[in-house]
Amino acid sequence: MTKKKAIEFLRVTHLRGPNIWTYRPVIETWLDIGALEDFPSNLLPGLYERLVALLPGLVEHRCGIGERGGFLERLRDGTWSGHILEHVVLELQNLAGMRTGFGKTRSTSQVGIYKMAFRTRQEKVGRAALMAGRELLMSAIEDKPFDLAAVVRDLQGMVDSYCLGPSTGHIVDAATDRRIPSIRLTDGNLVQLGHGAAQRRIWTAETDRTSAIAEGISSDKDLTKMLLKSCGLPVPEGSLVRSAEEAWEEAQDIGVPVVIKPYDGNHGRGVSLNLMTQADVEAAYHVAARKGGSKSVIVERFVTGDEHRLLVVGKQLVAAAKGESLWVTGDGVLNVIELCNRDINIDPRRGETEDHPLGLIKPDVSAEIVLELGRQGMTPQSVPLAGQKVLIQPNGNVAIDVTDDVHPSVAAAATLAARVVGLDIAGIDVVMEDISRPLEEQGGAIIEVNASPGLLAHLKPAVGKPREIGSAIVGNLFGPDESGRIPIIGVTGKRGTSLIARMVGCMLRLTGMHTGVVNANGLYLDERKVSSANSMTFDAGERLLINRTVQAAVFESDARMILTEGLAYDRCAVGIVTDMDGVEALGEFYIEDMDAMANIIRAQVDVIMSNGAAVLNAAVTEVADLAPLCDGEVIFYAEDHALPAIAEHRAGGHRAVFPRDGAIVLAEGGDETVLLAMSALKPATAASVGAVLAAVAATWALGMEPGLIAAGLRNFDASPAGH
Repeated sequence: MTKKKAIEFLRVTHLRGPNIWTYRPVIETWLDIGALEDFPSNLLPGLYERLVALLPGLVEHRCGIGERGGFLERLRDGTWSGHILEHVVLELQNLAGMRTGFGKTRSTSQVGIYKMAFRTRQEKVGRAALMAGRELLMSAIEDKPFDLAAVVRDLQGMVDSYCLGPSTGHIVDAATDRRIPSIRLTDGNLVQLGHGAAQRRIWTAETDRTSAIAEGISSDKDLTKMLLKSCGLPVPEGSLVRSAEEAWEEAQDIGVPVVIKPYDGNHGRGVSLNLMTQADVEAAYHVAARKGGSKSVIVERFVTGDEHRLLVVGKQLVAAAKGESLWVTGDGVLNVIELCNRDINIDPRRGETEDHPLGLIKPDVSAEIVLELGRQGMTPQSVPLAGQKVLIQPNGNVAIDVTDDVHPSVAAAATLAARVVGLDIAGIDVVMEDISRPLEEQGGAIIEVNASPGLLAHLKPAVGKPREIGSAIVGNLFGPDESGRIPIIGVTGKRGTSLIARMVGCMLRLTGMHTGVVNANGLYLDERKVSSANSMTFDAGERLLINRTVQAAVFESDARMILTEGLAYDRCAVGIVTDMDGVEALGEFYIEDMDAMANIIRAQVDVIMSNGAAVLNAAVTEVADLAPLCDGEVIFYAEDHALPAIAEHRAGGHRAVFPRDGAIVLAEGGDETVLLAMSALKPATAASVGAVLAAVAATWALGMEPGLIAAGLRNFDASPAGH
């Protein structure tokens, strides 16, 4: 039977944690490329030209030579379809707005069967890109049409639906830059930064430090003004009214022009500016009441100047943006709606998704715009005369960065306003003519303090440079020396790993840390078994990491878990490797020799932090050979103290743990400390010599005092009754 030129997916797996490919989550797929094994790209006429025409961005892929155009050079010279698919999928994700660049493709022992992995930030989007990538590649191979625009639109829709919003993503990226781990807690924008007891939480521009009371105050505009005024901050004169008639009376008392806004509102909804007449005031009252969902409306003095949004994080002003009025110019043909679409909404920064810093202008929907047009004797359907300028929104485009122009006294006023209300992140709306001058000398005023402020205007300003909002927020949550990390100990192998994990957890408990353990026998919190199910899984591990009480965590894993899920943590303080047994049970993964097994197990060593330690069984040559891969310290252990590997390690001044003359010995270079006699241990514990040595080395690596380690060993019972 002649094999067809096609690409078949044999298996698709989302590896959520560090794996054989990389530290980050990837989608791994096994490919059968069939007859295409005999047709590398240079033997497929026209494929190069068709792919480049469809995906010109492939020129940026640096594969092979490590330079721009590297992949295209490989494509021209000849590469196989599995490798081509890898780059097509990456580019489709990039086009969809989910930027990524990592991918690898490897052959297996079976002809035509490949393993391919690519980085993805969201599983559903990644899987969809994989399926679409196959169709695109096959269309290019067969010279058939392919609707790339439709595919990209679908993928973009999935990105909008499933991925973190741009503001939250920016904060998470800032945390990643500081090597602070993150866990997405919902399908929305609730994200945990850090692990266990060291974690903090964000929800876009809100954090677990954002006070509910402060949010309530900020939404009560009258109360906010009162508090600001009491602290000497300039606010416009005004009062709360409950009817259109009262609004006009208050406007007369204050003196026109006035501003009318909802009593309980934010983001400028229902706000009307520069009102002069009774009709305008009464109409604006009804707009504000409707948008605010209450009869209570604020009437206040109109402050001359431009609206500015000042972003305060903690005690610092981190960004400022200026507003400008929105106008259209008539041509005698198009109505106001059409002019807005032509002149304003055409701006690529405008849209209805979180990726757009500016919203669409809809004159027929926005009551504020209808009111503003009415004051000019127009409706949304009116056709302005040629050359006639029409005001659509005063201060409707707060997206011009002016951070570098802010006067120190203005910055001080903004930060004080945030503290008065009690917000850790606040958007302070200030009206003034010139932000480089003090408020007082120009009659400027603070008009609103907003909780959960929008960040996009500062991340993607219309004019000026973007600001590093994410790093400011992360810096406010974590001190300069804080990493959001707790001590994590990983145990990988087959020999006694469940026992080692539980033993290390029990010994750490003696330090006073609330300790969690996941292993094949269950999930433990402070030695209490809370689940008897096999917890050597990614989900069980994540349960530990999101638990706010956990101050240290121990994880058991094996080669199969690394191959099917990835490790449950991104980095660890100590990584223990006991052996490389079990290769014969991994044939389904095309793991057929010790070299392939070592490539799996090395994942445990690869994730050890530079200030951490690898604990390696020196009696297994393949395990000891992993030592050079560790970024941190290496501690050897073995039941035979006379092993050449132990002697060589100690000769280099390094640490080792071994038994001699019936006692456990801690050695560092030529120095030795006898920890305790094996006879002091409970019988079941003493029978598991290798597990005891590994646990001792791990706790020693974490800085536990020898006396405390010895006490933990004496009390630990490895028998079933001791579980």
